[in-house]
Amino acid sequence: MIDRLFGSQRIRMYAWLSLISQILIVVTGGAVRLTGSGLGCPTWPECEPGSIVNVPEQGIHGVIEFGNRLLTFLLLFIALGTFITVMRLKKGHRKGLFWTSLCLGLGIIVQALLGGVTVLTGLNSWIVGAHFLVSMVLIAIATFLLWYSRGRRRLAAKKALSRIAFLIVPTAIAVIIIGVILTGSGPHAGDSDTPRNGLDSELWSHYHSYPAYLLLTLALILVLLRYRLTGSNSAKYSIAYVALIASQALLGLVQTWTGLPIALVALHMAGASVLASMTTYQALLNKAWTGSK
Repeated sequence: MIDRLFGSQRIRMYAWLSLISQILIVVTGGAVRLTGSGLGCPTWPECEPGSIVNVPEQGIHGVIEFGNRLLTFLLLFIALGTFITVMRLKKGHRKGLFWTSLCLGLGIIVQALLGGVTVLTGLNSWIVGAHFLVSMVLIAIATFLLWYSRGRRRLAAKKALSRIAFLIVPTAIAVIIIGVILTGSGPHAGDSDTPRNGLDSELWSHYHSYPAYLLLTLALILVLLRYRLTGSNSAKYSIAYVALIASQALLGLVQTWTGLPIALVALHMAGASVLASMTTYQALLNKAWTGSK
């Protein structure tokens, strides 16, 4: 039974579950904010003073917020299973897996505590933004875990490709951070009484678009270089990355033109999560960090 749950053959399964669940909690967290359920449980760690779970009087908002809190336990369960499986591997087979699995578990705890601070501060937009960014870091760590579980695969290394991949990472980080700041200036605060950060949404939407277009340009260059230097077979990974960035850019434009409808905003948030993962994977595949082995 132990071998079936935590055998060495399960490590890749746990890595995939870690990545998927980290993206899933971003999506459910987005549902909490977009449905105005951010204070569906008005306190923390209890949902309601005197009750750890939601009560009928809290209605659907309480159900949505408490459901998102419960998902944290699923993430912890997956992280624990991952760590146990890693520790049961032979020492020489744990390369890269020990620290990524440990950091992922500790990061989930930090994220839960920050979620509590978010509620206790009345959904302060800066703390909500920090909560989202921690999720992006955890998604990146889960991607590292997946990469190590797949045997640290790399595409054919070329200096030009590595340099472009290296530039892509800070550009993508800038896109995500500025997007978080932009979100804090607009609607969908998580609760109707929550103040926004006071910044000019139109101006910050332009700030958000500049690194986004740069990221798309760099990704296109990466595709062309990889196709020219190593052939079409290895270029497919970069083509998928370009497709994601282009769809995110188009989605961002459409949601702005249509007044930020909830469904499109939710898709854009999910896309940002996938972007964090694919950016990390692109950097690893193309050996963006030349000192790594």
